[in-house]
Amino acid sequence: MVIGGGALASAAAVTVAVTVASAGQYAESPAGADHAVFVQGNELDGNTIHVFARGDDGKLSPSGTYATGGEGGDQVDAPTDSLASQDSLVYDDGSGMLLAVNAGSGTVTSFRVEGQELKDRKVVDSGGEFPAGIAVHGRVAYVMNAGGAGSVQGFKITSKGLKPLRGSHRSLGLDNEDIPRFDTSPGEVEFTPDGRNLVVTTKGNNTVEVFPMKRNGLPAVAEPVVNESAGGVPFAISFDGTGKRMLVAEAEKSTVTTYQVKRDGKLKVLQQPLASGQEVLCWLVRAGDFFYGGNTGNSTVTGYRMDKHGKLALTNEVGIATPPSANSQGVIDLAVTEDEKFVYVQNAVSGTVDGFRVEADGALTKVTTAEDLPVFEESGMEGIAAV
Repeated sequence: MVIGGGALASAAAVTVAVTVASAGQYAESPAGADHAVFVQGNELDGNTIHVFARGDDGKLSPSGTYATGGEGGDQVDAPTDSLASQDSLVYDDGSGMLLAVNAGSGTVTSFRVEGQELKDRKVVDSGGEFPAGIAVHGRVAYVMNAGGAGSVQGFKITSKGLKPLRGSHRSLGLDNEDIPRFDTSPGEVEFTPDGRNLVVTTKGNNTVEVFPMKRNGLPAVAEPVVNESAGGVPFAISFDGTGKRMLVAEAEKSTVTTYQVKRDGKLKVLQQPLASGQEVLCWLVRAGDFFYGGNTGNSTVTGYRMDKHGKLALTNEVGIATPPSANSQGVIDLAVTEDEKFVYVQNAVSGTVDGFRVEADGALTKVTTAEDLPVFEESGMEGIAAV
């Protein structure tokens, strides 16, 4: 399959052992995670979270596998990324909870994180079909449902897990089946850092849709403010360190556009789409003044630098932050540690996660590779979080 001009590959699936996390009550003051990386297996017969302990040098070692109590999913004609989204697995530092979508069963799982252990599993209905992304601000989480018309559903984050937020459900007005096509489903849901807007990208419609938010966590509008995307096939969303500039990765020509999100939900283009010269840029994360994009079409990672004036540029002329590897194929989702020293990259075709140290010039130096994760065939792993 091809999206935006990049050809993608696939490989055989593997089976992993599952350890079910214990049930109990959430602590009021969560212990939180300590140097861990979480990977979502997204298995169709039972979704799992693979936990890795992270050393101070960035190296990973397996620390356990936990069943989510739901099923993974695979979008129609997905070429490498079964969920075709960013942030399908999210760690919330404020509550010490890990949140995961179960796309195949229409549910969302929360765990309490203690070091490298996942405890007190809770599962709730996602409020729609094929949940594929999660956004968190304060004590509120929104789930992006990619199937059918598409929707966002709000939840309160409580000591006993996620509780549906009455009056929060909003349709995205899409035209998908319950299991959507990868190229017409929404790409990501994300809050602006100030919490005043909730943003959703829609790949097939080429729009960036914004819900202005009330202080109580409910959308202030019945329908989103629809903005035409400056670049084709908008996918991932990221924000600079000030929270004033929003970056959107666009898969069609592997570009990144910089926007200002206005209070009324309208977007102002601050910098026109910047091309990387790579193939099928979909994912985008920030580490300090640097951003890193996952190019699934040719399995590379692009580095970007933003200067103090907000201008975005490539970290080098070729648009690659680290040399590509034959053993790291099918680059999809990425995660950055809270200290912004390390970047972890999922390789769906290879069934691996590579860890990189962020250098002073924005280059990435590989420090570790985790192996034997679910590779992409009829489905594959997708979703990664790091602390």
